[in-house]
Amino acid sequence: MAQHALDVLKERGFIAQSVYEEDLYKRMEQGPVTFYVGFDPTADSLHIGHYIPIMAMAHMQRAGHRPIALMGGGTGLIGDPSGKSELRKMLSPEDVNHNVECIKKQMSRFLDFSQGKALIVNNADWLAKLNYIDFLREVGVHFSVNRMLTAECYKQRMEKGLTFLEFNYMLMQSYDFLELYRRYGCRVEMGGDDQWSNILSGADLIRRKEREDAFAVTFKLLLTHDGRKMGKTEAGALWLDENKTSPYDFYQYWRNVDDQDVEKCLALLTFLPMEEVRRLGALQDAQINQAKKVLAFEVTKLVHGQEKAEAAAKAAEALFGGNALEGSVPTTRLSSLEGCKRVIDLMVKAGLCKSLGEGRRLIAGGGVYLNDEKVTNPEQEVGPQDFGAEGLMLRKGKKAYHRILLG
Repeated sequence: MAQHALDVLKERGFIAQSVYEEDLYKRMEQGPVTFYVGFDPTADSLHIGHYIPIMAMAHMQRAGHRPIALMGGGTGLIGDPSGKSELRKMLSPEDVNHNVECIKKQMSRFLDFSQGKALIVNNADWLAKLNYIDFLREVGVHFSVNRMLTAECYKQRMEKGLTFLEFNYMLMQSYDFLELYRRYGCRVEMGGDDQWSNILSGADLIRRKEREDAFAVTFKLLLTHDGRKMGKTEAGALWLDENKTSPYDFYQYWRNVDDQDVEKCLALLTFLPMEEVRRLGALQDAQINQAKKVLAFEVTKLVHGQEKAEAAAKAAEALFGGNALEGSVPTTRLSSLEGCKRVIDLMVKAGLCKSLGEGRRLIAGGGVYLNDEKVTNPEQEVGPQDFGAEGLMLRKGKKAYHRILLG
């Protein structure tokens, strides 16, 4: 007998909280359920923070349930206050629509949208047409301001100030759930644990308005073993768009995770059987590097495809063997060395450091290499003689490489 989808998610470490869980188990045993996860289009690409709910959606779909990926074309015009200490930048309708279209394309990599097996829906379809008075009468009457102010997503904003614009967000997200129930029979909302208050309010709204069962499930955020958010690089977020984060950089991020985070990442971010996850996670000392290679390859394959994952793995092996592969590692091409006559200038240009001051500190700490030779002088100059047939190679620390091509 196939494992229950909720048990799969629990075993792999996805679930943080749920409500009416026993009833949800029973309903899912009776047949396929429709569930949804919302994605706010604040950028033109998904990032690794979205990957946990995407993988959970994929597990649920594999078990026969129907996912809805809800694009926040309407709520994106407001901005979710959850986890934010200040007002988010307001996007124009044109920006939001552009981002929605980009994210739609990315979602199709992870879910099967053929024959109605999954849906992509934009909440602007109903939010943009709302009559405010009707909305307040139908939805607003079911929300207690006192209770809303106890929600974590609002509490942390009260000191700095919470705008009425953002205060509406919980009502609108709850209305999304109600609308999806009415249109598609959606009974389950899933999302990150920072969304718990909003998701719970949506389930409660359906139970009040429709007198029907509705369920809330949240996922654990992707954190390191010591509680820091994963997915941050020196260049910013770890994007799923290869034009924002190259497949090589993406691969290297997972290749370099802390030993203590390997098993958790294998469980959450890949489809490897849990027996294999546990075997790899139990490896010790130098052997854990093999598990990291498997993790990096599997995640890169899911996000960028088999071919690019193989290229990234091959490039990484070649780099550590001393032979970098052109086009497979981060590369910057310069027309001339004007303004980049020192190693430190090239480091800033390549994004290996954010400022000259940071570059000097890295050099003083012995962490900068030019063509595999340690740089000790922060004023060391570079010239055409430093460029071989395959360019010039900068390295920061043990594993951060960047190729510079000239001409």
